[in-house]
Order: sequence, then C-alpha cells, then structure tokens
Amino acid sequence: MLKVGLTGGIGAGKSEVSRLLARYGAVVIDADRIAREVVEPGTPGLTAVVEAFGPGILTQDGSLNRPALGSIVFSDPARLATLNNIVHPLVGARSSELERAAAAGAVVVHDVPLLTENGLAPLYDLVVVVDAKPAIQLDRLVRLRGMTESDARARMDAQATREQRLAVADLVIDNDGPLEDLESQVRTVWSDLAARAAAS
Repeated sequence: MLKVGLTGGIGAGKSEVSRLLARYGAVVIDADRIAREVVEPGTPGLTAVVEAFGPGILTQDGSLNRPALGSIVFSDPARLATLNNIVHPLVGARSSELERAAAAGAVVVHDVPLLTENGLAPLYDLVVVVDAKPAIQLDRLVRLRGMTESDARARMDAQATREQRLAVADLVIDNDGPLEDLESQVRTVWSDLAARAAAS
C-alpha cells in the first residue's frame, strides 16, 4: 500500500485532482466528506460543536448551519482551533478505518485540505500538492463558487501559505491552466504513484 497525502489551497483544484485519481484507480479518502459525516445530526461530533459554539449554528431541522459556523471561525483563529480540535480527531479515526480496509497493493490517497496546517505530512509516504497562484484561486472562488472577495480572502488567509504547502510537497501539480493540462499532469502523477505502490 502506498499512502499519499493530497492537499492544496482552497480554489487550487484539489477536488478535481482527487476525482481524476479515483477514476484512474486510487482509493480516495476524502477528509472534507468525512468531516461532514462526523457532525451529522445525532453524532457526538455535532453535540460537541453545539456545546462549543451554541445552538445558533444549527438549522431549523437540527443539522449544522455551515455558513453560520464558517462566519464565526474563519475570522477568528482561536475559534477555528476550537472547531478543529473537535473535528480532526474524529476525521482521523474514520480515515484510519477506511485505510485499513483498502487492498494491500492499493494507492490510498488521503484528500486533506489542512494537511500542511496540521503538520500531517509525516503520516504519508509522499505528499502531492495541487498548486495555483493566489490570484487564480481568488478568481475561481469568486467566479465559480460565488463567494464575495472578502470571504474568499478570509478563507485563503485561514490556510497555510503557498510557500508552506510547497515546502512539504514531494510532487507538485500546477493548476494555473485549463482542465486539459491538469488531466495530463494527473495521469503522469498516477503512473508514478502506481509504480511506487507496485514496488513497495
């Protein structure tokens, strides 16, 4: 088994790379998806988040109101740390469970947005960083996701810098360009990962 950490700043295109790697045959463990699962209604995770932030972060049906919580934590590093201390251990436990279920020769890709911020690089055999210029990230967040520029900048500022991410990278995928360029790079990276998994 080859354990790969995949990360990139918001708007860099990590989710697209993750989707392509899954299509080529990787076992993808998506930390964001798991982070949503561990705070679904009725979970201990949601109970802990409500205890920390109050019932105002719930919708009328009792589920987590992500925009309301986001507006609290993305402008306050201390509150963000509180949230991370609740959610990250739960995500880590579920990720380990899914990894153990993968086949022995699999390429297991852990799609982890905050890999750099949380010092997780040593957990993986290698780290792949999806990189884009900050101006391109900002444009994608505003144009494609409908964020305001100030909200997009706050989200970007809450993450590691581009330089910090590149410092932990074993492989870098440059996603400043069009989708066709991205696909050819991901195919090349996949060939490398598959070869490493076979050799191990």
